[in-house]
Amino acid sequence: MMKSSIVKRSIVIDGHKTSVSLEDAFWTTLKDIAHAECVAVSKIVADIDSKRKVGNLSSAVRLFVLDRTRAGEPPISQLPVPEFAAR
Repeated sequence: MMKSSIVKRSIVIDGHKTSVSLEDAFWTTLKDIAHAECVAVSKIVADIDSKRKVGNLSSAVRLFVLDRTRAGEPPISQLPVPEFAAR
């Protein structure tokens, strides 16, 4: 059985420090999404926080990442490396 490694990180949202606990795969994908949108991870998490109606922030982030993944947008880490970049 595979052990899930949950990583807790602090994020500042609207001037308040909060912590979010996610598995490594969710952090990686969330960073990929932020990179693709040219925004900080904290900006995405702040948007998620402002739109969630129930549940905790970590769960809301997981659902956001799941929805984006299901939408067919591959994380940057899964995109092929262009030939010129491999040199």
